[in-house]
Amino acid sequence: MTTVLIVDDQTLQRLGFRMLLEAQPDLTVAGEASGGAEAVRLTAELRPDVVLMDVRMPGMDGIEATRRIVESGGRSRVLVLTTFDLDEYAYDALRAGASGFFLKDVRPEELVVGIRAVAAGDSVISPGLTRKLIDAFTARGPAREPGQDRQLAELTEREREVLTAVASGWTNGEIAERLHLAESTVKSHVSRVMTKLGARDRVQAVIFAYDAGLVRPA
Repeated sequence: MTTVLIVDDQTLQRLGFRMLLEAQPDLTVAGEASGGAEAVRLTAELRPDVVLMDVRMPGMDGIEATRRIVESGGRSRVLVLTTFDLDEYAYDALRAGASGFFLKDVRPEELVVGIRAVAAGDSVISPGLTRKLIDAFTARGPAREPGQDRQLAELTEREREVLTAVASGWTNGEIAERLHLAESTVKSHVSRVMTKLGARDRVQAVIFAYDAGLVRPA
């Protein structure tokens, strides 16, 4: 059973999410929060698998709440909901450690699938949106972090090639086809890359690849 904490300052929005999630046999609502500070407190207390995080809230917003939840080192993963696909908040939420984000007009079945994916350790950034994110990161300029050169040096030539492909928005199937590899081999490479980089998911691997200068906008 996957547990979800719903965070939104609008009561009707929380009610809608609760009704959707509780209709699923494998999802259950661990609790609700109407603001960022309450979300941080309840995440520490309830330890949900997924935090469904609104961004624009009075007081502590969803970005700061996401940052604090991720930095706490707990197992809860954050899925951000935003109004615009590449607004300032979405960008900063990914930097803060969110495992992905959806627009608030996402279809109910897609949201459910996304929650399951995040709970399983995956990200929910579509390939097309990944490419847009790369453009957005580049427009701001790289943010190279200490230690990235060392981490990059630990990757084999093939692993670096796979990381670049992931950061370019390719799916595992596309990588397998273009690099003439079995998809299971690609999955193994992706897993090793994320382990070496200390990335929680593909989103964080994409951010690393951009910061390390492996990718540029199309």
